[in-house]
Amino acid sequence: MASSSSGLTFKLHPLVIVNVSDHYTRVKSQAYHSQLIAGANAPTSSSSPSSLESPRVFGCVIGTQTGRTVEIFNSFELLYDPQTDSLDRAFLLKKEELYKKVFPNFYILGWYSTGSDAHETDMQIHKALMDINESPVYVLLNPTIHHAQKDLPVSIYESELHVIDGIPQLIFVRATYTIETVEAERISVDHVAHIKPSDGGSAATQLAAHLTGIHSAIKMLNSRIRVLNQYLVAMQKGDIPFDNSLLRQVSSLLRRLPAIESGKFQDDFLMEYNDTLLITYLAMITNCSSTVYEVVDKLNVAYDRHSRRGGARSAFI
Repeated sequence: MASSSSGLTFKLHPLVIVNVSDHYTRVKSQAYHSQLIAGANAPTSSSSPSSLESPRVFGCVIGTQTGRTVEIFNSFELLYDPQTDSLDRAFLLKKEELYKKVFPNFYILGWYSTGSDAHETDMQIHKALMDINESPVYVLLNPTIHHAQKDLPVSIYESELHVIDGIPQLIFVRATYTIETVEAERISVDHVAHIKPSDGGSAATQLAAHLTGIHSAIKMLNSRIRVLNQYLVAMQKGDIPFDNSLLRQVSSLLRRLPAIESGKFQDDFLMEYNDTLLITYLAMITNCSSTVYEVVDKLNVAYDRHSRRGGARSAFI
């Protein structure tokens, strides 16, 4: 499939991916339960969610466009008629009206669906949205799990007019995108990633999953730094031309790193370290004193009872 030549920069927010994934999971789960109810009288039939044909879900993506930058913030579901391969137009307009009241700066940028690749019938839906947005984008999520795949299973397509066999036709072309997040989204995604599994799961299992995630993140960071270092070394040797824009970005990134080799940092670090140790020691002493007090109190109670039976005696402490 051809690549986009529009020059647009696409920024995709994680909320869109979460919404599409949730939409697909709910539809597939509902289809599985419906099949169980329909086949309740057939005891020999057996099925599982993975054996079902993957359903396709449809919806709209909304966001903003500033110049040549398209930022996709959110999405909402649409009603699709598989008989006519069309969307419920009245439902779409109603949802657009409701979203405009809450997000007046957001506009319908295109639509989304699920599948391994763009289908020919998808162009009909794409053309139907051109009266709302003259150049809609198509966000496609591939729900099939590939354990060896490292990239996100999300593709963004644009439509371009190409002349094929002397006939002008609209075709889908793949566009590149980057993931853009805000603080609230990072907190939400981190919360979803650490949700306790439904089967409970042991503490060791959860700790192993947490450490595995940290290891993967550090490994990815290390690989990215290696690539950047090799690129800068090649640029310094003259193997590749200088890119001043990239050099400015690298310089800005390095300025954000703390200067951990300075004398002031060592003094501040040692002061914080000593204060932390002191607080830890005080907490341990307080805990030990409380334990000793409880033991002494119990001994006094026991000694007092023994004194009443054996005659008057002084307290133990």
